[in-house]
Amino acid sequence: QVQLVESGGGLVQPGGSLRLSCVVSGSIFSIYDMAWYRQAPGKQRSLVATVTKGGSTDYLYSVKCRFTISRDNAKNILYLQMNSLKPEDTAVYYCNALLRTTTTIPANYWGQGTQVTVSS
Repeated sequence: QVQLVESGGGLVQPGGSLRLSCVVSGSIFSIYDMAWYRQAPGKQRSLVATVTKGGSTDYLYSVKCRFTISRDNAKNILYLQMNSLKPEDTAVYYCNALLRTTTTIPANYWGQGTQVTVSS
C-alpha cells in the first residue's frame, strides 16, 4: 500500500510564499519521476513542475523563476517552494509520483491534494 500525503497549503496574500511537501510512504521499491499538478475551480488538472530521480526539473512557463521543485530521495519527500504568489496560482495542488512497489510494476500514484489560496 502506497500513500502520498501533501501538506503546507493555506491562505496567503499576493506576493507571499508557501512551501508544499509530499511524503511518500509504503512498500516502496523505487521512485522515478515526481511532479506537482494543480486544479483550479472549473478547470482541468494541469502540470506545474516535474523532477526526475536525478534532479532534472521542468516547469510550467507561468511559474518559472517563482516556483522551485525539489526532492529528498533518502526520505521520499517532494517539495514545491512557491514564491511571489499570484491570485491565479489559487488551486488544489496534487503530488504525483511514478513509482514501483516491492510487488508491482511502475505506476502513477496521487496524493489527496492541498488547497492553496492567494488572496488579499
